[in-house]
Formats: sequence, structure tokens, C-alpha cells
Amino acid sequence: MKCHLEADWNDIPVEHIDIDAVNEWIWKKRHEGLSWVTIKNILRTMQRVLSCSSKEKKPPFSQEGLAIPERDKLQMKIEGRGAVSFSWVQTKQIADHVYKLDVDSARKERYAMVFVLVAATGLRCGELFALRLNDVDFKAGTIRVDESADQRTYKIGPCKNAAAYRTVLLADSQGKEALSMLKRFLKGNQNPSALVFCSKRGSPLRETNVLHEFLHPVLKALGLPQAGMHAFRHGCNRRWELAGMNPAVLRQQMGHSSAVMTARYTGEIPLEQVRTAFSSMELENMENGGSVLAVA
Repeated sequence: MKCHLEADWNDIPVEHIDIDAVNEWIWKKRHEGLSWVTIKNILRTMQRVLSCSSKEKKPPFSQEGLAIPERDKLQMKIEGRGAVSFSWVQTKQIADHVYKLDVDSARKERYAMVFVLVAATGLRCGELFALRLNDVDFKAGTIRVDESADQRTYKIGPCKNAAAYRTVLLADSQGKEALSMLKRFLKGNQNPSALVFCSKRGSPLRETNVLHEFLHPVLKALGLPQAGMHAFRHGCNRRWELAGMNPAVLRQQMGHSSAVMTARYTGEIPLEQVRTAFSSMELENMENGGSVLAVA
């Protein structure tokens, strides 16, 4: 904020902040050595600040109008394919290591459950932190998403978009395991409107606290790449897709508004998982009396 926004924009009237002024600024930052990803993240913060002070609650510019060269756009897409994605095995390692942290047992149990449930459901961070007891149906094996916790205001409100309102079915082994853990975690809580995860004050959890106090220290201890809560969502998307889930069902489960977004979440599949997929193909064809090469 201070280095890039306040220093460059503090004396500029809001009505003078348009896409032309922003494009002039982004090239200044590129010449200073900032990456396009960093620049776009700074602009997202700027858009949120300007939206709060606008009567229409909208930013005065769109990132679609940024003058980014096509070659750089391609490079950003290539780099985006390598976004961190936590597998179910890694999630279990992370949850197990939470219990080794120097915090009280109640917090250990809470945050271990947070990581397991977000990996099993693929929920967005705000959706997870807005979950209430009556959103969980253990008998049906489902979780309803109809609210989201705003990570700027820390208030619960509407979901991101129309597609985000959904009921997630947890019918795979990972989902069933997570629900079983959740049932034990919630034992004794009788208030149906109570939040599944909340702070001592009863308010929604803050992602920044979850990252700084729990996830990042655990990732460092395990030697896993530093990432945010979205890495669990990416992992869930990939797990369901590699399991052969129908694309339309996958899009609904994830709450994506388009198939393009769902495909973007898959990213570059690690070679180990590619080998596993080939092994599964070989085993299936052997059972059917053929082989992968014969099919090809």
C-alpha cells in the first residue's frame, strides 16, 4: 500500500484515475522490475479501495483494459498452470502436523479440521468460514453453500456469484472421511445457526490469521511450497477431475461460473499423477483383455 499505492496515487483525484492513467502507471512499475502478477495484485487492492469510496461501489477502471503485451499474457498463463495445488495426501500431512504446533488443543483440532474440510469440499475460503451447522447434512452427505464471509469486512453476506450457491455432495472416500471427522468435531454443539468455524468472539475466521499462525508455519516445517487456502481448492478440483467426474458436475461442485474457469483450476498435472493415470489405464485394459498400446 505505502510503497506502490500511497506513494503514487495519494495526491491524484479519484476522478482522474482511469484506464489511461493506470496503463501509464503499470509500465512505470514494469520498468522498476515488478512482475505482471505483482502489478495486477496491487491493482486489485486499489480497485477494492476505490470501490468502497464509490457511490456505485465499482472501481473506475477494469483490468481487462490493461495494456499487457500478448507475449507477457502467454507467459502469465504458463506460470499460472504451475499454481500450488495440495493433494489429499499432502492435506493429511498438513492436518497431522497442526497437532505439533505450540497452541492449545482446541485450536489444533479446529484448524486441522479447516484444512481437511476445505480440501474435501473445494470450498472458497469465504464460503468455508461462513458455514453453519444447518448447512451440513450428515445423512445426505452434503454441504450447502449459501453465504460467504467477506475477508475485507469480516462480515457474512452473499456468495461470489450465482453459480456459487450450490449443494456439494461428498460421496468419494475423501469426502466421507472429512464428514466423519467433522461429525466428531461438532459433537455437543446444538445451535443450528452457529458457525462451524469461528473465533473466540464468535466471529468468522480471518484467512490472514489462518495463514500466518497455522498454514505457513506447517508448510515450512514440512518443506511444502508456501501457498494460501486456494491451494486446497485447486487440489480438490484436480482430484475430482482425475477421478473422471463429469465436467458439468465438476463445475457445479466447484461453484464455477464457466467451464473455462474449471479448466484453469486443473493447471499442470504433476508427472507422478500422470504416471498413476497411465497405470490405471493399463490395469483397466488388462482386466478387459487388452493393453494401452493396443487401444492406441
